[in-house]
Amino acid sequence: MFPLIVLYVVLAIVRPQEYFASLAGVPVLPVVLALAFAAWLASGARVPSAPQFMLLPAFFVVLMVSEVANGWFGGIKDQLGKFGPVVLAFFIIASACNTQRRVRILMAVMVMCATILALHGVGQARTGMGWSGIPIGEDGRIQYVGIFNDPNDLGMLFVSVFPMACLLLQRARALGKLFWLGCIGLLLYGVYLTNSRGAMLGVLVVIGAYIWYRRGVVVAGVLGVAGLAVMKMLSSRMQELDAGEESASGRVDAWYEGLHMFTSHPLLGVGPGNFTDYNHLTAHNSFVLVLAETGFIGYLLWLAIIGYSFWMVAEVLRFKVDAVAEPERHARWQEERPLALTLLLSLCGMFMCAFFLSRSYMIVLYFVLAIVTGFYVGARQRVDGLPSLAMSESGGRWIPAAIGSIAGLFVLVAVLLKTSG
Repeated sequence: MFPLIVLYVVLAIVRPQEYFASLAGVPVLPVVLALAFAAWLASGARVPSAPQFMLLPAFFVVLMVSEVANGWFGGIKDQLGKFGPVVLAFFIIASACNTQRRVRILMAVMVMCATILALHGVGQARTGMGWSGIPIGEDGRIQYVGIFNDPNDLGMLFVSVFPMACLLLQRARALGKLFWLGCIGLLLYGVYLTNSRGAMLGVLVVIGAYIWYRRGVVVAGVLGVAGLAVMKMLSSRMQELDAGEESASGRVDAWYEGLHMFTSHPLLGVGPGNFTDYNHLTAHNSFVLVLAETGFIGYLLWLAIIGYSFWMVAEVLRFKVDAVAEPERHARWQEERPLALTLLLSLCGMFMCAFFLSRSYMIVLYFVLAIVTGFYVGARQRVDGLPSLAMSESGGRWIPAAIGSIAGLFVLVAVLLKTSG
């Protein structure tokens, strides 16, 4: 099963089926996913105990119900084809990645796949055309095929795997260190070539979160301001990071319209994919997009999926074991911490990007969430005492969290509209 999972991740990111003529029209991704799912069923593996295994199917149901509530019964079939594979991939990956070795293998695969896309971008920037046949964007920003045809999506991928590459570098030996260091350099150069403000902020957040964890909030804040100044010098688009700038203003207007969609369709939203039926621009914010398209019910479930994922890795990091009284248990916990910190940094960078992109349903986002879930399930088996985070005990906290975050979005948009003038 696991080799099929690895193959599926490679095909989902590198996507050779979209530019090799011999693979045109061949349903490569669905076939590999179906084989992986069949292998998972044949293995007899039980669905692990984690809140995400209940929340994600519930969110999937809300997507379909929202389509029907907005008058399109065909939306059920549409969502089965669009988001159904995401749910299957999540279940398989989260169930399989319950050992440290498998987590690291999948991290390495994602880093190498992202590096291939960065190399494609380097060639594209130099010659104007990538090996996929995709030219560089009219604005000089690199792009790829399929779900990565937007430079911002590429940037989000690079940011998400950047902490993983750093962990692999730390663990590697001589030649391995050179390899992973090269990958890190290409990923960061790829972020620069995307010229994505969200991705650059994502890199800054990843580094800032790491410094905060190691050195405290004051040092992180000072270095963060310095880092932002450097990024403004490196990128022309970062110099335009202002609510009154045309692109930023358009995003704020889209957030405003998205919040109005929520107030007019508060329970189930306007339906998945229908945001642009009400506004000429997409939301440019994954949180606003889910809120507008699936209403409070969908937003609550989606926020809980994300919240539990952050909570899981944070729980491992703040867990305490007495090294003197329980040396073996302490040693096992110490082995889990680097992976937990890496995944936390990946989540921070990824959702920093997602805050400025409409990528609420993008499969790569759920790859990372699945790895986090699988890691925590395995960590609880390896280290006694980690909490189960059962829905019955903690599920209620996401209702006030959802209400508070929605209120925060309304306040943020009001402030940005006022400052943009």
